[in-house]
Order: sequence, then structure tokens, then C-alpha cells
Amino acid sequence: MQNKYDLTGKTALVTGGGQGIGRSIVLALAEAGANVIINYRNNVLLAEETAELARQFGNKVWLWPYDLVQEEVKENYLAFVAEHQCPVDILVTNASYQIRKPWDQVTSEDFAGQMNVNVRSTLFLIQGVVPYMKESGWGRILNIGSVQQKRPHQEMPIYAASKMALVNLVSNLAPQLAPYGITINTLSPGAIATGRNEAVLANPEYRKLTERKIPLGYVGTPEDCAQLALLLCSEPGRYITGADYYVDGGMGLLF
Repeated sequence: MQNKYDLTGKTALVTGGGQGIGRSIVLALAEAGANVIINYRNNVLLAEETAELARQFGNKVWLWPYDLVQEEVKENYLAFVAEHQCPVDILVTNASYQIRKPWDQVTSEDFAGQMNVNVRSTLFLIQGVVPYMKESGWGRILNIGSVQQKRPHQEMPIYAASKMALVNLVSNLAPQLAPYGITINTLSPGAIATGRNEAVLANPEYRKLTERKIPLGYVGTPEDCAQLALLLCSEPGRYITGADYYVDGGMGLLF
């Protein structure tokens, strides 16, 4: 039986792809046959480890070390793909910057960092990938949001606002990109066991409090996000665009 999720010949860029949800998405896409570009900021060991795992599927793998908080995101991306001749068919904007701090303690630097990584870099990467997608008549863009779009966290107001901005961006761009065979969606995880959450979830009281907010009653894993990402980034997801899917165990239901 033919693999409906076959991505052979496609190239995917996953930002923040060295660890956590990004790593799981990289490996899901690589297993389906995609070549992958793994963007990371500074943890080269984890990025190289992810790259080695992806290469086991027989794909081409590139590492793109770039901090998305910087201004020249689009220009750096275009230079990278020109140098390595790896134009992107699938963009997954997974990298994000999160600061835990009450709203009245947020500094200008806190605000700029989170908005620049989470929103500005996403816009300019989309600008970078879309011309090639239009030319080929096929493209997939997936932004990674957050359950905080529905259930804001009192110590992460700017992070939540930045993620909600991505939902609006998707709604705005979906009808503009659809005529070219390009879909764009949001995948919004809930409480997921990643390195970012390791410290807080190691506190038994905090973990128990978190799990009480989840109808399914447990914290998810990065792999729970990866299979939906694979659907939205492949041909079986061709009729889905402008959508926001929650992978949160029901946490966003506010029960």
C-alpha cells in the first residue's frame, strides 16, 4: 500500500528543531521521506543529535544555526538555502521565546524578545519560503501556537499574546495563499513534557495542579504533537487551511 504521508523529494525547515516538540516533528517528517533543515540557536549538541537521528532515514539534513531574535531573518534564510540549494516546501515555525513574569514586571527587552522570535521571525520566514512554494504550486506552513491562546497563564502574558497573534496571521494569510496550493495552519500544544517545562513539572505540587486542569489527566509528550504536524504538512492535509488545532488533552476547554 502506498504511504499517503510520503514526503520524498520535499524539504522541510523546522525552527527550534534540535529538541522537544521540534525534534519530534523533524523525525516524523524525516521518517516520511522529507529532507530537513534543523534551525537551532545555541545548543549544537542537541541539534547534531537530532540530525543524526534524522539521517538514519536516509535523508539529507542541514543544520542552520541562527538566533531568530535577530533582524535579518529573511535575508539569512535566503542566503542559507541559496548556498545549500535546499529551497523549502514545508515550514514549521516551532522556535519560541518564553519569559515567566507578571505583566507589570515585563520590560521592553522582555517584550521585544518574545514578539521578535515568536511573531516577527515567523512573518519574515513565511515571506522567505512562499515565492518558491508559489512557483512549485505546493507548500505547507505550520505555526506552533499554545494552549495559552485559550487559557492564558498569569506569568506569561506576552508569550500568550504573541501566540494569539500567530492565529490571526494564519487566518489572514490562509485565503491569500490557498490559490497557490499552499496551506497554513496552527498547532497549539498544551502542557507537554519538554526541556522547557522540565523544571516546573518536576515539582510534584505544580504537576498535580497542572494535571487537574487537563481532562485527560496527564501531561503530553512531543510525539503527541508530531503526528498531527505530519498530517498538516503532507498531502492528506491538503484540504485543511486556516485552522488552529489544540493538542492539549482538553486543557483549553477551561473546565
